[in-house]
Amino acid sequence: MERVARRRNHENENGYSKEKDKDPEFVHRESVLTVLMNESLHIKAIYHIFVAILIMLFLDTVIYDIVERGKLNVGIASVVYGFGDIKRAFKIWLFELTLALIFYPGLRIYAATRKLVKKSAVSCQLLSVVGVICLILLQICLIGVPCWELGRKHLAVGSSVAVTCEMFRYAMKICAVAVDCIPRCHNDQRPLPPFQHYLYFLFAPTLIYRDSYPRTKKIRWGMVLFHFSEVAAVVFYNCFLWERFILPYWSDYGKKPQVEAGTVVRGMFACVLPGLLSFLCGFYCLLHAWLNAFAEIMKFGDRLFYEDWWTKSRYSNYYRAWNRVVSSWLRDYIFRPITPLAGRPLAYVTVFFVSSVAHEVILALGFGFFYPVLLIQFGVMGVMLLPLTATAGKRFPSIFNMFMWLSFFIGTGMLWSLYPMEYFARKNCPPSENDNFFIPKSWSCPKIVLKPNWTFENPFDLNIE
Repeated sequence: MERVARRRNHENENGYSKEKDKDPEFVHRESVLTVLMNESLHIKAIYHIFVAILIMLFLDTVIYDIVERGKLNVGIASVVYGFGDIKRAFKIWLFELTLALIFYPGLRIYAATRKLVKKSAVSCQLLSVVGVICLILLQICLIGVPCWELGRKHLAVGSSVAVTCEMFRYAMKICAVAVDCIPRCHNDQRPLPPFQHYLYFLFAPTLIYRDSYPRTKKIRWGMVLFHFSEVAAVVFYNCFLWERFILPYWSDYGKKPQVEAGTVVRGMFACVLPGLLSFLCGFYCLLHAWLNAFAEIMKFGDRLFYEDWWTKSRYSNYYRAWNRVVSSWLRDYIFRPITPLAGRPLAYVTVFFVSSVAHEVILALGFGFFYPVLLIQFGVMGVMLLPLTATAGKRFPSIFNMFMWLSFFIGTGMLWSLYPMEYFARKNCPPSENDNFFIPKSWSCPKIVLKPNWTFENPFDLNIE
């Protein structure tokens, strides 16, 4: 953790560190939680607490279903439903992988053609235009075809989220290789990477292309099995949270024409804690367990996929520390190219816009409807909180760290309420002519009303009759 402390001490007024202003260096290092759990019994105890909660939820599900229904349910039904039609999802993923593999021979063809016409300036310019058009068309097909296919026929939430994330992952990797390798086609100083290295990069847990990465000497298969078992456990964990905390409040939403406002408010507050647990589990599943498992398989030595985001007091630092894999890509391929042309404010807005739109596409295709709650939270509120916490968060770190956690509670509670409300409103409400992908159904069905004869009484009135 000394590296993390040194990095924090070197932050300047804009929230950037000197190390982060340079190209990212890949070195042998473990993930932050791996270091903490190996060195601190306190962190390991917190990990054991989450495991104990998972066991209690498991027992709650098993015992309740045996007593109430006389059958055993361990959440497998929710997992099967969430990852339904896996064959169709696999076909879409194969299409995405095929387009990612096609890029490499296209790059080779472009380099060979460039050598043949290098003496003609006009031919070189024409070839560059053709190359850019082909790259854009490839990216359009890579993103457009899966989006069209998933929009044409809805796929289960888990399967849809998986193939959509893979779609964006391949698109970002192609962009990284293109930025690094296309300039090599214009001169002979550096050769193009071999196909084996390109294939390695496609599956390596990084979005920044380099000709070499630090590699470990061997694969610890026990560690791979352990991390994949954690991924499976988190999937079941979220299914338990869904079945025990979300379905009881929202599964009947829309079956009646009216619902009392108090019921909605109570349900939204009841989703705050399970929403935060899901948020933490999602972080641990994807950015720690899943990436560390693949890093071990690929012998990828640099495993700093995130930093200690839970200690931050400024949103600018949180967004960079939360997911270093994606934030590094956004910094190198969007923020830095735009900053000299349009300035840092517009570059920040562009980064947040691109990231929020990508997140919203994943959710929209996963749920089967467009409901831009996350887009507003991330793309609007997130941008507004950057300047608000830039100075105050530095002066009062403890207060604003608590403020950040309060915002996590509120934000995840809203996500775990509004999206299920819309999802079940579309399932339970009667169909109408206005139903479509973009107009929220939950705004018109059911109607949210106050209790009959509801009045507001002064809470400070102590007169007792």
